[in-house]
Amino acid sequence: MSKTISVEAFSDLVDKLYGGLQSKVPWKLFLETLERQIGASFSTLILRPPSQDSEGLILSTGGDHHNEALTSYNEHFFALDPFVDLPSGQVVTLDEFIPEDERHQSEYFQQFLAPINVHHILGADIYTPDGAKCSLRISRGTEDKGFDQDDKGIIETLIPHLKRSVQLHMQLNRMEAERNLYAGAVDQLAVGTIILDEEGKVLEINQVAKELENEDDGLRVNNRTLQIGTQQDTRRFRELIKETLAHQRNNTPSIVQAMRIARLSGKRDLGIIIRSIPSTQWSGTGKRPCIAIFVSDPERQSQPAQDIVKTLFDLTPAEAQLAMHLANGLTLDEASETLFISRNTARAHLRSIFSKTGVTRQTMLVRLILKSVAPLG
Repeated sequence: MSKTISVEAFSDLVDKLYGGLQSKVPWKLFLETLERQIGASFSTLILRPPSQDSEGLILSTGGDHHNEALTSYNEHFFALDPFVDLPSGQVVTLDEFIPEDERHQSEYFQQFLAPINVHHILGADIYTPDGAKCSLRISRGTEDKGFDQDDKGIIETLIPHLKRSVQLHMQLNRMEAERNLYAGAVDQLAVGTIILDEEGKVLEINQVAKELENEDDGLRVNNRTLQIGTQQDTRRFRELIKETLAHQRNNTPSIVQAMRIARLSGKRDLGIIIRSIPSTQWSGTGKRPCIAIFVSDPERQSQPAQDIVKTLFDLTPAEAQLAMHLANGLTLDEASETLFISRNTARAHLRSIFSKTGVTRQTMLVRLILKSVAPLG
């Protein structure tokens, strides 16, 4: 390790590098700390290089003036940048890459680097096994000395950590994207989901369950404790939770539990399913997901997008509207009144729908729509 940085300072950089994975703007504190430690004007991390087809994803220190420069780089100057495609994992200075005289004569230096007072650049490109690429660039101005071997040594010791951090960032992004996709699909199906930890306390609750909680009619959360229905319902619920947690702690197969929740409003009972969430071999203690609760409200209907129903079954807009109303439980007469059409017109639409979908009864049509991918749209 370079003698210009202490073990404590290096540990602080590594801590901020990995800690940045949990930040809203990843690696912001790492770049600011690196800038101070190495005595730079700017520190920049390019997670996705700009191209003719899309803007890049660039994190950088600096104020509004530098942000304006990044915008210019994204829109135009990236195509003129000669300090790209560096040897993988190697730390290189701009002076080593391009002679100073040649650089000063270039349009890139005169129109982009000089106005923002960038004269010295230290950089490294990192490629991960899963195809990600990121570029670290550290800049100094004309009044500063150039980067030396000590500066390069600091960055070289950080490169393996930066590479691992980028890999973890990509994996977390993929997991978060999948999580959001599945959570959105559950919301579209009008199913409430509530996740409990190893103490039976609420960890997460989706939008449908939040709406049910706001109604305060059979389900509510108080101090991270889920309360349902009547006192008798709550006692039964807690027994099922306790039983499910016991199965999980003992690594024994857990059956899926089910129960109904009475509502004081007189609306139809809520239905809930309780099932354990399998833990991995190396799961530790702490607030980890242990139980998933799925809540079904018979009064709440999933709402397939009209355009999707229309496309899936080759229906006209009017036919798609009628099909959606029937799928949500209306009779043909109720649907015709809601759509302000005569019963004869509704019957004509229904005959056409039957012909296009290949079903012969209204119950079959409802099943077809609800079993299709339409509710996920």
